[in-house]
Amino acid sequence: MTTPQVEAFLEMMAVERDASPHTLAAYARDLADAEEGLGAGGLMTADESALESWYASLSTRGLSAATAARRRSAVRQFYRFCLGEGWRSDDPSRRLDAPKQGRTLPKTLSTEEVSRLLMASATRDGASGLRLVALVELAYASGLRVSELLALRLEAVRCDPAFLIVRGKGGKERLAPLNASARGAVKAWLVARNAARPEPVPESPWLFPSTGSSGHLTPRRFAQMLDKAAIDAGIDPARVSPHVLRHAFATHLLEGGADLRVVQTFLGHADIATTQIYTHVATDRLNQVVANHHPLARDE
Repeated sequence: MTTPQVEAFLEMMAVERDASPHTLAAYARDLADAEEGLGAGGLMTADESALESWYASLSTRGLSAATAARRRSAVRQFYRFCLGEGWRSDDPSRRLDAPKQGRTLPKTLSTEEVSRLLMASATRDGASGLRLVALVELAYASGLRVSELLALRLEAVRCDPAFLIVRGKGGKERLAPLNASARGAVKAWLVARNAARPEPVPESPWLFPSTGSSGHLTPRRFAQMLDKAAIDAGIDPARVSPHVLRHAFATHLLEGGADLRVVQTFLGHADIATTQIYTHVATDRLNQVVANHHPLARDE
C-alpha cells in the first residue's frame, strides 16, 4: 500500500518533472520494495542503519547492480523531497554507495542481418507484411524508441518528410531522420492501410492503428512480429527486439563515420555519455573484422 508521502512524491515527479508513466511506475515499485524491506514505519522512520541493511539485502536477493542503483536513486530522491517538504530533518540515504556496474554493451545486428530481417518481413502476406516492413524500416532508419515509433500519428508522415519531429522523454522535441527506403516502405503501408479500412469506419489518427485500448499497435505485439520475422530470417529471436533496431541504427551510423554528437541528437540522449557506449560496440565489431580478415592478424 502506497503511503501519502510516496503518493505526494510521485505526483511531484509527474507534475514538476514531467516523468513518464513508465518512470513513475518504476519509482513506485522501487519505493514499495523499500517500504516492505524496512518493516514497521517504513521510509518515514528508517535510520541510516536500517536503510543500509535494506540496501545490502538487494544483492543477496540476486538483484543486478543496475536495479540496485535505480532503487538507490529512487530512495535518495524521495528523501530529498521529504527534506524539502519538512517531513524529515535528516537524509538517512546519504551514505548509500552506488554499486559498481560492469560495462554492458547493447545487443545489435549486422547490416546483413537487418537486410535478412527486412526480407523475411516482406514475405508476410498483404497488408501485414507491408506494415512490418514499414515498422522495421522506420525503427532502423530513425533510431526511434519503440514507444515513439508506435505512437506516431498519421499526420507526421502524410507529406513524405525527410525528418520526423518526435516528442521524446521529458516532452523534448527532436528531429529523427528518414531515408528513401523507409519513406518508400511508409508509402506502401499507407496505401494498404487505407485500402483495408472499411468505408463507414472513421480514419484512425495513428500510423499503426490497432483495436486495443491505446488505439495503436503495442510494443508487445510488435516484439511478437519481430520474433517471427527473426526465425524466418534464420536469426536467434533472443537477439532481436524493437530496441535492438535502435541500437543497430546508432552502431551502424558510428561505424560509417558519423559524429557522436549527431548520433546523440538523433537518439534524444540528454547526456553524451549514454551515447558513447555505442562507440565501444562499433570498436569491438571493427576489431573483430580486422582479426578475421587482415592477413597479419590471422594465426598461422
